[in-house]
Amino acid sequence: MILKAPLFKIFFIDVTIIDVLDVLILSYLIYKLYFFLQGSRAAQMAMGLLVILFASVLTQIFNMASMSWLFENLRTVWLVGFVVIFQPELRRMLIHLGQTRLIRMLIKGTGEQVIDEVVTGASQLARHSYGGLIVLLRNTGLKTFIETGMKLQAEVSAPLLVSIFNPRSPLHDGAVIIQDHIIEAAKCILPLSQDKDFDAALGTRHRAGLGISEESDAFVIIISEERGQISTAFEGKLTRNISADDLRAQLIRLMQVRQTEETIKTDL
Repeated sequence: MILKAPLFKIFFIDVTIIDVLDVLILSYLIYKLYFFLQGSRAAQMAMGLLVILFASVLTQIFNMASMSWLFENLRTVWLVGFVVIFQPELRRMLIHLGQTRLIRMLIKGTGEQVIDEVVTGASQLARHSYGGLIVLLRNTGLKTFIETGMKLQAEVSAPLLVSIFNPRSPLHDGAVIIQDHIIEAAKCILPLSQDKDFDAALGTRHRAGLGISEESDAFVIIISEERGQISTAFEGKLTRNISADDLRAQLIRLMQVRQTEETIKTDL
């Protein structure tokens, strides 16, 4: 076969097209894993696991029978521990893979379902006069602000949003941050807008929503506790008292823009 035909030799080893593809795919997976672990607590745990793996190799090289037996019997435990320790990162990686162009062509409707849940949740919050602050990440990462809150890693749903912002909930203060169809964290602290023209009649929730939209490309939904109204903040502009239909239209338009941007990047 052509794929198994040798391309060149390294010393006495024949290198084929399959070998090159194997190395490229492995390099890509390692790079992606590094990208997802970079800057997180999981990176330190990954280094610890690498040290243990290196130690197990050394015990085999030097024929250390007792240590080799110990590491051999701990392999299954390591596998389970790896899944448990890196569960958030593995979930985020799978979500990222699910957002590729090919997968979106095979599985449609995920984005629309999230929009439905967010719009329904915002409408119910407004109807109950529960204050709410929902941040939808786009391209700019907000890891610093996510770490100020309580990490949830939960699927987006209207009942969950309503329960979070229920005044009796310990998580109702602060913002909910949503990334890749997952509620990353609740009770997050956001920067306040320094706009001198900001309406003094509005509270801290609106100022915080506007503030994060000034510092990032996130789309922010603000539900007023006093008026029971829905407002949005995007690119430093506050739009007040919109309907659920208007909110849905804005979210769909942003989703379409993002899909177009990702398609262009993929084509390039």
